[in-house]
Amino acid sequence: QDRPVESGGGSVQAGGSLELSCVTSPFVSTMSKCMAWFRQAVGKEREGVAMISSDGLTTYTDAAKGRFTISKDSAKNTLYLQMNSLDPEDTAVYFCAAKNWGLECAFRWQEFNFRGQGTQVTVSS
Repeated sequence: QDRPVESGGGSVQAGGSLELSCVTSPFVSTMSKCMAWFRQAVGKEREGVAMISSDGLTTYTDAAKGRFTISKDSAKNTLYLQMNSLDPEDTAVYFCAAKNWGLECAFRWQEFNFRGQGTQVTVSS
């Protein structure tokens, strides 16, 4: 099973924290050039949140900078997203994704060939 599986979503009040986890197969974890978190709110397009390359370089979109931290534990084949200072605008379904081809990492959903089904994050004011 190479489909990533997310967990850790839930409901939290504004200002709170959540940590999302994404378990992948050893194949995906080992062969991925990039792993990323995307999110999609109701009525909005899917957008990138955070990304980590195979050599550990991290990239964040403006919405995530200073509040979210992406990390991975290769021994556990797990990708994480620590989210702090959550805001109602962060309410969305969060997706984990990985790609094992290409020369660059970019927030282009269609290029990620391993995609999870998502976990809901709801932030109330």
